Amino acid sequence: MVVVGAQWGDEGKGKLVDWLTESAQGVVRFQGGHNAGHTLVINGVKTALHLIPSGIMHPGVKCYIGNGVVLSAAKLFEEMAGLEQAGIDVRSRLRISEACPLILPFHAALDVAREAAREQSGIEKIGTTGRGIGPAYEDKVARRALRVQDLQFPERFAAKLRDLLRLHNHVLRTFLGSQYFKFDAALQPYMVDGEVQFDAVYVEAMRHAELLKPMMADVSRELNDAHHRGDNLLFEGAQGTLLDIDHGTYPFVTSSNCVAGNAAAGSGVGPGMLHYVLGLTKAYCTRVGGGPFPTELDWQIEGTPGWHMSTVGAEKGVTTGRSRRCGWFDSALLKRSAQVNGLTGLCITKIDVLDGLSELKLCTGYELDGQWTDILPMGAEEIARCKPIYETLPGWSDRTAGITHYDQLPSAARHYLQRIEQTTGVPIHIISTSPDRDHTITIRHPFLAD
Repeated sequence: MVVVGAQWGDEGKGKLVDWLTESAQGVVRFQGGHNAGHTLVINGVKTALHLIPSGIMHPGVKCYIGNGVVLSAAKLFEEMAGLEQAGIDVRSRLRISEACPLILPFHAALDVAREAAREQSGIEKIGTTGRGIGPAYEDKVARRALRVQDLQFPERFAAKLRDLLRLHNHVLRTFLGSQYFKFDAALQPYMVDGEVQFDAVYVEAMRHAELLKPMMADVSRELNDAHHRGDNLLFEGAQGTLLDIDHGTYPFVTSSNCVAGNAAAGSGVGPGMLHYVLGLTKAYCTRVGGGPFPTELDWQIEGTPGWHMSTVGAEKGVTTGRSRRCGWFDSALLKRSAQVNGLTGLCITKIDVLDGLSELKLCTGYELDGQWTDILPMGAEEIARCKPIYETLPGWSDRTAGITHYDQLPSAARHYLQRIEQTTGVPIHIISTSPDRDHTITIRHPFLAD
């Protein structure tokens, strides 16, 4: 089965993947890089993951990083060290595709310098994390990327690295003026006068190569073998559908395909293996970074519904710490996600954040250039012109946090969830009532469904 974010990411995929892994033998990450973060809370203990699949918290479960992921070896080992310090076995259970493109220091330098150049030119920033994800995918598409498998051949790696540095250092200095830009502390060891230095990158890469070799694998073959054994496999996306490079709010998107169909291409399996698609969505909406957001509220004014969502929901990015913009639930947006993902069911997260609001609004469509539409249009310019049409529903004062049975929810909360089903056309199969793994209402279990 596939788990995808149905909004702009940050929907709580980490918790659900961790919870669903109880019924799985393998968990697969199929796109993105360390620009995404999943937070797990187990018995009150919080763990943040960025590259390693969320199933790593379950002993005996295999975890796979597929070819659709762009890999920063430095960040991977940093994450592994934290898990191993907590007593979690990672190395014997993590398999990394040899076809993963590598994120190297010059990718992050390009990312940071480009955003700075946009800002200096008065152009709206894309809102990237500055971690080099986009430039790494550009190298992949241009067929010049260094991949994990190249680390096994030092001479080949060195020759390719020199070619890449000639290209990217030229762009950094000549086009972006990197010699006048002060990079952060993480990049400074690799740079002299705005250029990334070969020796610093090469030496670190060769050190990482020795550590990565035992985990390198033909992930496609291993996943197909696991499927033929009858294993339950869980494919875990990063970001969210509306950040997809093709189907999102372009150009305010990430650099990979976040939709369910990419689970096949990003891991090397056939689409026939993807039997169920679970879309995760908050009971309200959030997004990080730039771009249009039709139902956005003024979430910085104390006492308002948006402020309530932001503070009660602790809406800060796991990876960057940036505040998330907050707004009402958007059914027209969800219809777009359902269409491009082929959603089987929904998981509604953070229903407990709405506790205490006396009134809720649900966006059922938009007025766009004088016309009504009940589905999110394509493209940022069109979305920016959308005026949301709201339905007003009663809120509830009773506490929903920690509830594990549907009939224990307040009647107003049940009515709100029913309207989400009716307006999106997708059934709700799971409801999360807090970040804790055990605080989950199951209506239909994806792995146990007929």
